[in-house]
Amino acid sequence: MSATSKTYTLNTGAKIPALGLGTWQSGPNEVEKAVEIALRKGYRHIDTALAYGNEAEVGRGIKNSGVPREEIWLTTKLDNPWHKRVSEGIDSSLKSLGVDYVDLYLMHWPSSTDPDDLKKHYPDWNFVKTWEEMQKIPSSKARNIGVSNFGIKNLEILLNDPTCKAIPAVNQIELHPNNPSPKLVAYNSSKGIHSTGYSCLGSTGSPLYKDPTLLSMAEAKGKTPQQVLLAWGLQKGWSVIPKSVNKERIEKNFELDGWDLTDEEVKKLDGLKDRFKVCGDAWLPVKVFFGDDE
Repeated sequence: MSATSKTYTLNTGAKIPALGLGTWQSGPNEVEKAVEIALRKGYRHIDTALAYGNEAEVGRGIKNSGVPREEIWLTTKLDNPWHKRVSEGIDSSLKSLGVDYVDLYLMHWPSSTDPDDLKKHYPDWNFVKTWEEMQKIPSSKARNIGVSNFGIKNLEILLNDPTCKAIPAVNQIELHPNNPSPKLVAYNSSKGIHSTGYSCLGSTGSPLYKDPTLLSMAEAKGKTPQQVLLAWGLQKGWSVIPKSVNKERIEKNFELDGWDLTDEEVKKLDGLKDRFKVCGDAWLPVKVFFGDDE
């Protein structure tokens, strides 16, 4: 498996690198260096969001790396209180990142939140209207558009609306062996939507790292548990964006070439019984996860 050069072709014809660096939950003054380290190691896919508050650091890391902008796949996301201001949202992100365009612009959540009260939804707005506005973004600013944290129920609402002219290129969702969401991944694929897995390592303090199946498999292969989890995701057919700010781990996570998981090993990880979500929806004014994606 040549994970480091592997790409997936989106429904737009664009090619998204299979392996990227995630930047969620990275502390201030850590992201700039992490992005620079990743790009110098060979990563060509960086994922951020307005909500993470680190777009400016990501932009500096890109510049410091010396890697030409056109060689990098850069993803950012529209924050919930900006749903009525899509045009301003993309412009704000481009300014913070210090770039002319992003390769992928995602609606971060299917939740159109009132900026004056984050516990309330706009009474006269929903994510269908947000998508209508996203479809108007010039390709010179966002080469591809997509969604994040959309389950089957909300995807059906979006795709069946007459205003939906562009099928999302990507649906970025939580994906790891304890939250594999096979029905949702299959639904995405059936509609020509690529799945990107966030929290693909189960996030900080994950119960996955106590899982005897994963630990024994990693030990037997002479790999880290993180490397095994990333190989599992890539072999399932989605892109993965592991987050780290640690130089050694960033570099290790990129060392996936020249080995594979066997079909039996993939099945063993598929068969892990525990279930947990890193990212729930209790903090949002509306429910977005309905437990129907397994």
